[in-house]
Amino acid sequence: MTLALFLAVLIGAILLRLPVAFALLAAAGALMLQMGMFSADIVSQSLVNGVDNFALLAIPFFMVAGEVMAVGGLSDRIVRLAMALVGHWRGGLGYVAIITSLLLAGLSGSAVADAAALVSILYPMMRKSGYPASRSVGLLAAGGIIAPVIPPSLPLIILGVAGNLSIAKLFIGGIVPGLFMGLALMITWRFMMRKSDLEPQPKASRGERLKALRDSVWALLLPVIIIVGIRFGVFTPTEAAVVAAVYAIAVSAVVYRELDARKLLAVLIRAGRSTALVMFLVGAAMVASWVITIAQLPQQLAGLLGPLADDPKLLMAAIMVVVLLVGMVMDLAPAILILVPLFMPLVKAAGIDPIYFGLMFVINCCIGLITPPVGTVLNVVCGVGNTTMTNAVRGVYPFVLVYIGLLALFVLVPQIITVPMHWLIG
Repeated sequence: MTLALFLAVLIGAILLRLPVAFALLAAAGALMLQMGMFSADIVSQSLVNGVDNFALLAIPFFMVAGEVMAVGGLSDRIVRLAMALVGHWRGGLGYVAIITSLLLAGLSGSAVADAAALVSILYPMMRKSGYPASRSVGLLAAGGIIAPVIPPSLPLIILGVAGNLSIAKLFIGGIVPGLFMGLALMITWRFMMRKSDLEPQPKASRGERLKALRDSVWALLLPVIIIVGIRFGVFTPTEAAVVAAVYAIAVSAVVYRELDARKLLAVLIRAGRSTALVMFLVGAAMVASWVITIAQLPQQLAGLLGPLADDPKLLMAAIMVVVLLVGMVMDLAPAILILVPLFMPLVKAAGIDPIYFGLMFVINCCIGLITPPVGTVLNVVCGVGNTTMTNAVRGVYPFVLVYIGLLALFVLVPQIITVPMHWLIG
């Protein structure tokens, strides 16, 4: 009864287009009323305590780093490097997009930011070179969703807080599946371009490649500093966010000289607004999480999925189907904050590695970012690229199918993620 009430109020509020944070508070309030324990004091205290978490300090700093990356010249130099390396291949601009998406993922951690950067820079070039509009925008959207998997990742920070998991381990564990996503896109793009008669870009000379590498080395050092620093305990993920923000500002302002005081002020304002939205959402989710625990909703869910607990792979497959369906109608952060507290006790009871589950959860939700009816990233690429949603959906669906196949492979062979993850974590 309580599980049905919570879901009914939550879904109903979302269908009424209430912001997700308020929908969570409404669902939590309905549960508290049903249990006869509603208190405005408890709600306000839980809301404040929900964001009183040191790990969440990483969010504003990584957001600043991502915003600086877009306006400070880091993104442009990454694109030039990828162009110099693979631009001359058959369908070369597609490979440029994929490699750029992998490199940008290590800078911003935001699917929306990466997708917007990719489309604004590469989509006009692809159209000018004769690439089909739907296929081009589909690839750029599919490349953009790698960002939340590879560190630094804002969704992984939120997941770590919601699931009480090590953010450092999530960061390190996300490297290999993120690279697999890039490899899957490359194989798919190669298959799609095998009969293409598009004129390739001129091959860059050795001197041009060295120049592109030299120009982008400062940008490439950022993910290296973050990953190596976290892996060897030089700093925590939160401290790494501060390092990333300061480094990005210093490189953009002093080395590349493309960031002035006016641009920096605009960056800080945008990052502040985004942080406020995320923090309120996290706080509301923590209120809902507290009520969920009191109402024993995880136990009720375990009762429904209990018969699958003896087979971890079957349980993971069932959870992934649920998450995929939810991800198609809900954005990444709300899905994490709502579902992870529900599923995590069941996952741990079944003996599934919680870090592996967390990574799978994020990968799955990322697929939802490029699927209708919501498709946040699809909407972004359509807006930035000035193309229709129909065009984007037609172009992205082959990559969605490939990602779902990759997700199924990770479910069947979890060692693909867990073995290198434990080796990297040490």
